[in-house]
Amino acid sequence: MVSAVFHSPVAPAATIGPSAVKPQAVATETSQAVHQKAPELAARPSARTFDWRAFWLALLPPILGLGLLLGIWALVSITTASSIPSPADTFRQAIVIFSDPFYRKSPNDQGVGWNVLMSLQRVAAGFGLAAAVGIPAGFMIGRFEFLNRMFTPIVSLLRPVSPLAWLPIGLLVFKGANPAAIWTIFICSIWPMIINTAVGVQRVPQDYMNVARVLNLSEWKILTRILFPSVLPYMLTGVRLAVGTAWLVIVAAEMLTGGVGIGFWVWDEWNNLNVKNIIIAIFVIGIVGLMLEFALIKIATAFTFEEVKS
Repeated sequence: MVSAVFHSPVAPAATIGPSAVKPQAVATETSQAVHQKAPELAARPSARTFDWRAFWLALLPPILGLGLLLGIWALVSITTASSIPSPADTFRQAIVIFSDPFYRKSPNDQGVGWNVLMSLQRVAAGFGLAAAVGIPAGFMIGRFEFLNRMFTPIVSLLRPVSPLAWLPIGLLVFKGANPAAIWTIFICSIWPMIINTAVGVQRVPQDYMNVARVLNLSEWKILTRILFPSVLPYMLTGVRLAVGTAWLVIVAAEMLTGGVGIGFWVWDEWNNLNVKNIIIAIFVIGIVGLMLEFALIKIATAFTFEEVKS
């Protein structure tokens, strides 16, 4: 602010003469300007001032939401007598389970950590295959009108089918529970990626394609220089939807196929009438899904560029 005062408009010395500029007048003018700016400087928040209002607005709503959930849970446990365990009893059981999450006594008696890892492995395999097929298919369907007209009825027909309806087909073809579960993940994950990628290609501005036609760019350069950067946000949205769907489906698929996995663990605990472990498994499934969603949001944010407003 002081520099602003010193650079205030003053007539050149050659015009007004050296004797016209008095040191006392300049000092008085500077002092008055500083005093006039003092209230403004005091009103401005310091860069180091902590924003408590934003902090509490970010912290309180989640805490109140979790508190409401725990309150409803405790009320239900009281009204249902011994059917639903209380939050305190479930928390004590969770401490016991997570004290050794990676124990292994037998193929059907393993810790919750091994079950989660096995489910994630199936999701990664099925999702990886779906991405390898679905993303290129989405580019081709969105790029070429003939393929769009050809495959749109097929996608529209098969997309609404419940993923678990494909599980018997997988068991029949692959003769095994594990590949059948991966097949189910594949078939339910491929549609969001195909649809979102194709929509992204179709929404590329026509001016870009006209420039590519004028420059006589090859199809590979059109794909890498024009389509891929423009379609990337749509493609990542499809990936997020596909991962969320895959994590939902794997739990139900493992309940039906058995073996090691978080879905099988839920079903096995139900057969043992251990409701505490079922509730713990529900929270584990939700937390893992939340972590997957958060990781994909971070990836999408890193590769999505917004225009800077002037």
